[in-house]
Amino acid sequence: MILALVVITALGFDFTNGFHDTANAMATSIATRALKPKVAVALSGILNLVGAFLSVEVALTVTNAVVKIQNSNGTPKPELLVDGGSALLLIVLAGLVGGIVWNLLTWLLGLPSSSSHALFGGLIGASIAGLGWAGVNWNGDGSKLDGVIGKVILPALMSPVIAGVVAAAGTWLIYRVTVGVAKRFTENGFRWGQIGSASLVSLAHGTNDAQKTMGVITLALIAAGDWTDTKNIPFWVKAACALAIALGTYLGGWRIIRTLGKGLVEIAPPQGLAAESAAAAVILSSSHLGFALSTTHVATGSILGSGVGRPGAQVRWRVAGRMVAAWLITLPAAAIVGAVMWWVGNLLGGGLAGSLAIFVILLAAAVFMWLRSRRTPVDHNNVNDEWEGAPPADERVPAGAAS
Repeated sequence: MILALVVITALGFDFTNGFHDTANAMATSIATRALKPKVAVALSGILNLVGAFLSVEVALTVTNAVVKIQNSNGTPKPELLVDGGSALLLIVLAGLVGGIVWNLLTWLLGLPSSSSHALFGGLIGASIAGLGWAGVNWNGDGSKLDGVIGKVILPALMSPVIAGVVAAAGTWLIYRVTVGVAKRFTENGFRWGQIGSASLVSLAHGTNDAQKTMGVITLALIAAGDWTDTKNIPFWVKAACALAIALGTYLGGWRIIRTLGKGLVEIAPPQGLAAESAAAAVILSSSHLGFALSTTHVATGSILGSGVGRPGAQVRWRVAGRMVAAWLITLPAAAIVGAVMWWVGNLLGGGLAGSLAIFVILLAAAVFMWLRSRRTPVDHNNVNDEWEGAPPADERVPAGAAS
C-alpha cells in the first residue's frame, strides 16, 4: 500500500512537471502565433512522450547526485530496507510531496520555477529530516563537479546567464542581417524556425525530466522487493511516466506560458527563434557534459536575452525579478515541505498511517490551489491577451525596426 502511494505520487509529480514546463518549449511559439495554443501543447505533449522512451541512462542514479539513499550501483542503502523498505519509501514520498506542492504553488502564481530543483529540494529536506545532514551529498568527493553544489547550484547560476548571452547575441545578429528584408518574408521563415527549435526543446525535456520520475519509482520498487535489476527500468514504469508527463504537457500550464510569452518582453518571431535555439543549444550541451540543468532557467534566460538583443524592446525587469526570487527559494522551500512531511509521517509511526496522512495533505493542498486558480482562470483562450502594464500598441517599436 505504501509503495502504491509512492508510485501514484511520483506520477503526480511527473504530471505537474509536464504542465509546469510546457512554457519552456512553447511559450514563444504561442506568443508570436507561430502555433495555435492547443496545437502547440499537443505537439509538445507528443514530443515529450517520444523523448521519454529515448534514454534511461540517468534514471537509476537521479537521486545519487543530491542525496545519499542509494549505492553507486543504484541499489538502496541497506539500512533503509528494514521493514520492507518503509524508511526509504517515507523519505521518497515526503520528498515528492515537497516537489509537487512547490510546483503547484508557483503554477498558481504564474511563476516559471524549476521542477527538477523542486524535486531535489523535497528529497533533500526529507533526507535531512530522516538521515541528518550527512544524508545529503553536498559536494561529492572533490574529484569533479558533483553533489548539490556542482550538479544543481552552479548550473542554476550559470545556465540562464549563458543562455541569455547566446540569445541576445543571436537576436541582435538576426535583426542586423535582416535589415531591409520584407517583414512578410522574414516572419514566416522565423515562425517555421521557431516550430523546429521548440520541438527540439520538447523532445529534450521529455528525455531528461521523465527519467527523474522513472528513477524514483524504480528505486521504490527495488526497496520494496518488487524489482531487482538495477540496469533496467520496468517497461510499465517507462510507459506510465511517459504518459503522465505527456498528459501534463498537453493540458498546458497556461498561467506560466502567459508569463513567459507575454510578461517578460513582447516577443517577435526573430526573437522566438533566437530564444528557442539558444535554449536548445545550452540544454543539449549540458546534457552531453552531465550537468543537471533546469530547462526553466535556461528558457527564461534565453527569452530575457532575446529582449535585450532586440533594438527598442521593453524588458519587464520587475517580472524577471519575481522569477529570480522564486528560483532562489525553490530548493529551500521544497526542502522545508519535504522535511515537514517526513516529520508528520514519522510522528504517526512511519508506516501506512503516516504515508496516508502525507498523501491526504497533498490532496488537500492540490484541491485548494486548484480552486484558487479558478478565481482568475487562464487558458488557451486568453493566454495571449495583452499583459497589464504593457505600452499601447501604437507606442511599441515595430518588430523589424533597427537601432
